[in-house]
Amino acid sequence: MARKAPLVQQEHFSFQIMAKIEKLPAMTPWWNILAAGASNISPLFALLTLVLVCAVLVSLVLTRFKQSLLVGYLITGVLIGNFGLMWMSGMSEDNAVISNLAEIGVILLMFTLGIEFSLTELRHMWRSALLSGGLQVAITATIAGLLAWLGGFNAIECLVLGIAIALSSTAVAMKSFQDMGQQSNPGARASLGVLLFQDILVIMVFLLLPVLYGSSESNFAVELATSLLKGVGFLVGAFLLGQYGLTPLLHAVAKTRSRELFTLTVIGICAGIALAGGALDLSLALGAFAAGLVVSESIYSHRILSDILPFKDLFLAIFFVSVGLMIDVSAIIDNWVMVLIGSTALLLCKGVLAFGIMKLMKLPSRSGILAACSLASTGEFSLVLLQQAEIHAPFDPTVQQILLICTAIGMAIVPTLMRGSGSFSKKLEHVGILAQHQHYPQKLDLKESVKEISDHAIICGYGPVGRALNEGLKSVGLQTLILEMNANTVMKLKREGQPVIFADATHPEALDLAGVSRARLMAFTFPAVDATCAAVPLARERNPGIVLFARAKFADEAERLRGMGVQAIHDERESAVALVRKALTSYDRGDIDPVQVVREAIDEIN
Repeated sequence: MARKAPLVQQEHFSFQIMAKIEKLPAMTPWWNILAAGASNISPLFALLTLVLVCAVLVSLVLTRFKQSLLVGYLITGVLIGNFGLMWMSGMSEDNAVISNLAEIGVILLMFTLGIEFSLTELRHMWRSALLSGGLQVAITATIAGLLAWLGGFNAIECLVLGIAIALSSTAVAMKSFQDMGQQSNPGARASLGVLLFQDILVIMVFLLLPVLYGSSESNFAVELATSLLKGVGFLVGAFLLGQYGLTPLLHAVAKTRSRELFTLTVIGICAGIALAGGALDLSLALGAFAAGLVVSESIYSHRILSDILPFKDLFLAIFFVSVGLMIDVSAIIDNWVMVLIGSTALLLCKGVLAFGIMKLMKLPSRSGILAACSLASTGEFSLVLLQQAEIHAPFDPTVQQILLICTAIGMAIVPTLMRGSGSFSKKLEHVGILAQHQHYPQKLDLKESVKEISDHAIICGYGPVGRALNEGLKSVGLQTLILEMNANTVMKLKREGQPVIFADATHPEALDLAGVSRARLMAFTFPAVDATCAAVPLARERNPGIVLFARAKFADEAERLRGMGVQAIHDERESAVALVRKALTSYDRGDIDPVQVVREAIDEIN
């Protein structure tokens, strides 16, 4: 959704650089050296480097003011695209590489959102999601569509604009809940229900766009049925492929214990299914979302998340920077009144409507305000939907820019609104309809129980030692969570209802998924000291007070663990003590003091 028409033929990279330099007065020799060397650099790599470096610098400044990093990414794109930095990458502002970068960001972002989309959660939340999400989308889309009709748009454009404005940002909302540590807040669950409904709706709209824009009245029903069958067939095919093709593949890859191969396989799945979706005219974004959905219900979903999460932040950065790159500051200046009114109206109207729906669902006031703030803006799916619609019938460039700018401003403000919702809600709690109500309890499935668990014991490994520890803790009513790398064991534990994650304890993302920041203790039941030493600093960083236990085969390994503050179980020492005690029972010797003999044996070992 670029703000200007792309060039028919791109100029050569070195020619663009030299043309920029020739316009600058009195250039020093090092600029000439830079220009000469730049001719051998890929424009995409140059732009990506510029994006990442600027994003780091801008974000460092914003973090000092406690602002969201997403704001920094948007500002980075605006600075690069509007304030003379684009020439450093050797491209004009109209270069197609910008659109390509935005498309890559959307594809990767949709894949991660698909992984986090849970059909299991939807089964438990479908009533509330259908009611709250349906009301929110229907009312918002109707109001926005009517205003667009009064503004002179045709019926199809009114429908697309109405739905685009009704959508909220899943990425911003969920990341903000995570940053605030509020994933378990009732407002987060209510917001998730609305976002799940929106995600399903936008998939259906993607399928219908070609029909809405390209069909005639005579064959509308046929084309509609064909498009729906094609889309449903693609989703069903992707699901069956995941069940009977990709799951055995992931199982075989998991047995290799190779993290590199596992990650490569996951990215390959994403690219392959996304390409299939594009080949069927269903858009690469929808294909990438389906790819994430395919693996979301697998036993490997936590492992995939732990591998993909480090990339997710990069995907978010690329996407939001690409949004900033498409913003034209001159359009903000020329239409600042419309931008101000539009941004304010979006945040206020959508926020108030969402809060009213949350109260209808009998959500507490504080949670309702938090959820309303998270849903107040338009989001990434709004931009993707408008981008897909533009392929069939471009919107007016000015309208397009205003919508883009309002979306960017809204997504940038939402994290701040969510952080400030607590203090704001305190002032409203005792006012009439804002009085507190009890929220109806919701049954948690196994995946949700993992998210909700706290003050628990994390047991790494489920061999004989891990199994004994787990049973011992559970027998006295303590909560446990297993981290295990054996797929068969994980499937067995899931069937038994035991909270378990297929993940490697040495991955920081795996520890976050296991709720290490909320755990009481963590036990490494395998005697792999190198792996334990790699995981211990990660656990301490997230939970300085956590109690750590670990096994060691040899004395020097036990000392190494104790030096890190871990309560080490020395296998040889414990085996020797047990063996001495057992051996003494074979002799009827009254002159032997078993305690003294064991103590001397321990001293000998040490």
